Amino acid sequence: MVERERYANVDEFATRFSVCALARHEWTHLAHLAVGAWHVHRFGPEEALTRLRSGIRRLNESFGGVNSATNGYHETITRAYVQLLSQFLDDCPRDMPIGERVAQLLDSPLADREALFAFYSRERLMSTLSRAEWVEPDLAPLCGVRGLTQSPAAPPRLRG
Repeated sequence: MVERERYANVDEFATRFSVCALARHEWTHLAHLAVGAWHVHRFGPEEALTRLRSGIRRLNESFGGVNSATNGYHETITRAYVQLLSQFLDDCPRDMPIGERVAQLLDSPLADREALFAFYSRERLMSTLSRAEWVEPDLAPLCGVRGLTQSPAAPPRLRG
């Protein structure tokens, strides 16, 4: 199965996330984005962030992982993506189903594993401080997918 096909039924995938019924190999970067988008769509960014914080930590622990200063849950990455996902979803037609929005998201520059480096230096984003608490971007303000394709700070592979 192509990984993107796994999220065709994003409601079911998000439910499995919420009850820690995902296998470790299913919890990929794209899975984080699909689950994050579903939460932002369903609950709005503030409540989504609260639920994702606890859900990601809980899921990591269900795999036997540890959420520490160097492993597991990362506050800045989660919060930055919630903001970017909210902007992305706001740009989608209101009548577009969440499954289609997620499919578009996973085909967008925002799905690139390096996307946040358009806004953050590697040193800042990968610091123990940014894992533990929110840290503002140091390269460019968070400005959604348009920022990934138009920002001078964006690496060339992210430009459209």
